Amino acid sequence: MGSSLLCFSLSLLLVLHGTFAQQRFQQQQGQCQLNRLSPQEPNVRIQAEAGLTDVWDPNNQQFQCTGISLIRHVIQPRGMLLPSYLNAPLLAYVEQGRGFFGIMNSGCPETFQSSQQFQQGERGAGSRFQDHHQKIGQFRQGDIIAFPAGAAHWAYNEGNEELVLVGFEDSGNSANQLDQTSRRFFIAGNPQQGERQQGQQEGARREQFQSGNVFSGFEQELLAEAFGVDRETARKLQGQEDQRGHIVNIDQGLRVVRPPLSQEQEEREERQEQGQCGGPRMNGIEETICSARLRQNIDNPARADVYNPQAGRFTTVNSFTLPILGFLRLSAARGVLYRNSIMAPHWVTNAHSIIYITKGEARMQVVDHRGQAVLDDRVRQGQVVVVPQNYAVVKHAENEVFEWVEFNTNDNAMLNTLAGRTSAIRGLPLDVIANSYQISREEARRLKFNREETLIFGASGRSRSSERGIAAA
Repeated sequence: MGSSLLCFSLSLLLVLHGTFAQQRFQQQQGQCQLNRLSPQEPNVRIQAEAGLTDVWDPNNQQFQCTGISLIRHVIQPRGMLLPSYLNAPLLAYVEQGRGFFGIMNSGCPETFQSSQQFQQGERGAGSRFQDHHQKIGQFRQGDIIAFPAGAAHWAYNEGNEELVLVGFEDSGNSANQLDQTSRRFFIAGNPQQGERQQGQQEGARREQFQSGNVFSGFEQELLAEAFGVDRETARKLQGQEDQRGHIVNIDQGLRVVRPPLSQEQEEREERQEQGQCGGPRMNGIEETICSARLRQNIDNPARADVYNPQAGRFTTVNSFTLPILGFLRLSAARGVLYRNSIMAPHWVTNAHSIIYITKGEARMQVVDHRGQAVLDDRVRQGQVVVVPQNYAVVKHAENEVFEWVEFNTNDNAMLNTLAGRTSAIRGLPLDVIANSYQISREEARRLKFNREETLIFGASGRSRSSERGIAAA
């Protein structure tokens, strides 16, 4: 009797679990009917003293279904993005400029130190620390920078031109245990000041910048006691009278402890990233959260994973080349197509892809599981295209060079092509191709072997003949 009751209880539990799982699946399916995709542009602009932030609408179904958010910071020279942390991991791409940044992880040592020497009899012999803080990193155009969820960070523009940082926030990541809303917690300033909006659908995204820093919610007496300071300092910590916004100007330049970075050092770092220096490459086991390498440049053509001198290149950064991405479960890629070139039709098996166009214009098509073109449009610089997992996509640069950076929701995004030397079609027997498409074996042979490139295609002979015919006409 007891065993029968146990079996019944287990069966009921399995049925209920299956029912709830099916309900969740049906709800998700109902919410994410991506029958039509479209290129997206930012619809909120938040002004500050030394720059601005553009925000893409998180209420857009394409972003909600994939669980991602996108922002773009434009920071003036000598401008600093105030310290803050996110509830989700962040990848930043340096579209323009150079500078340095810091990440604060509790428990990590303050290894950057400055001390002042004293003479005998002057406050006692020896030295005294002037400042010590956690490690500071430098960045330049083309870098991908990884920020773990919950790690407070800041950035400073030390160049003579605007610094442009494109930030990809994966709020659907397992590191975010609340919901798929991206939340930024500032620990300095008063971000609501200097806020201006553009567009009609600001909505929920304003919340990220619509409140003060986290200290403003605490009582001043408690803050004074916690930091061992007077109430006036605690009041300034809350920043309620700060009118500068979330990006502030540093008139005399930011003075921090950091080693100089020469051109020779930059070249050495570049060689290390490519694995060309002596010694074994890091595999991630040797790294800790305190010492992990956080950035890698993907603009350098020498780092390309796929290169065609007539058509373009494609460069990836994943957990194999930047091990911390395995912790964040994210990756990125950089693509360049020359005029009249094509990136092979392909799909990504294990990730959503968010494509941010950095230069030029091209035609893009995206096809869903029903064989319907959910996107067939020309995309241009500054726009974003969301490509859901397993949707097939093709890019065609026509009259100008086309460049983009893409963020993937997996640390080792796997790309499968539909055409070319390593494609799904290339792996099929001729008879399977001939019978599948009702073509002759000779046509199947041409279909299978005409393209010897892997991913980046130049104009085919047929395309060049068509161009010559149009020109002659």
